[in-house]
Amino acid sequence: MQPAPTDAPTEGRGARSAAARFVHRLAGVGPLIGLILLCVLGTLLNRDFATPGNLLNVLTRTSFIGIISVGMTFVIISGGIDLSVGSMAALIAGVMIWVMNTLAASDHAFAPLAIVAIGMAIALVLGALFGLAHGLLITRGRIEPFIVTLGTLGIFRAVLTWLADGGALTLQNNLVDLYGPVYYASLFGIPVPVWVFALTAAGGALILNRTAFGRHVQAIGSNEQVARYAAIRVDRVKCATYVLLGVCVGVATVLYVPRLGSATPTTGLLWELEAIAAVVVGGTALKGGEGRVAGTVVGAVLLSVIANILNLTSIISVYLNAAVQGVAIIAVAFLQRGRR
Repeated sequence: MQPAPTDAPTEGRGARSAAARFVHRLAGVGPLIGLILLCVLGTLLNRDFATPGNLLNVLTRTSFIGIISVGMTFVIISGGIDLSVGSMAALIAGVMIWVMNTLAASDHAFAPLAIVAIGMAIALVLGALFGLAHGLLITRGRIEPFIVTLGTLGIFRAVLTWLADGGALTLQNNLVDLYGPVYYASLFGIPVPVWVFALTAAGGALILNRTAFGRHVQAIGSNEQVARYAAIRVDRVKCATYVLLGVCVGVATVLYVPRLGSATPTTGLLWELEAIAAVVVGGTALKGGEGRVAGTVVGAVLLSVIANILNLTSIISVYLNAAVQGVAIIAVAFLQRGRR
């Protein structure tokens, strides 16, 4: 007599599938759990950490990298990378300041408010143009994103150094006073950069999760060849991701310039490391195809909290902050082995 058929293999597959879904969900909330634990640790180590003033300071400092990280999320999900965002921001800041100072010193009558508005517009246009150049070199030129952005990293910073003659480009005092509220003003007790960061993140999440463009970005990162077979305009979508990132860099620079009122060859140094770290720590797959803007926001805040804790305590030197971020990237990449 033959034994009765059993559903054990099916049940085993179902159990493995349920376990995989649980692990996937746990990975999605992992950055948030880590952020909560870090906040608890920071409070225990220094009571000043949990004060409203310090928390707002953390969020304000996060805004610049956070905004750039939202754009970087799209690029990485599509299977790309951009190593030039820090140098790009530095050059945009330098050109902004140079143009605004030139207009202020010219014989033509330009209202100071109009000069500031022109500077902001230049930042956004330059960011979009730089992003478009990256996209075209990668898609039309068939050059690897790593090579393209590594090259422009050096180009952008060298041009700024030449423009500043090796020193600093400083905004005129009357323009600094007019431009200052863009960074220092608050709305309902929350600094303007935090509001801009929140709106950028909300818009990015909406585009990624609720539009055809967002679905195409994820499809290209998952399997570019299959995306081409599905009639997705891969080159156009890739270019759009780099343009979006460039605009995000422009927005971040608009907020950053009034903070110090100057641009130097060291402006934006290692911003690319911080942006990439925020994206990967937030759960976006380095191999592309999967990611969340909400996770990127949590990752950016988490890295800022780490830096803030290092500033408030003496666990390790604050000069090792970049090393901590580098370790975070390597650790997450190790955990993402084989993930697609």
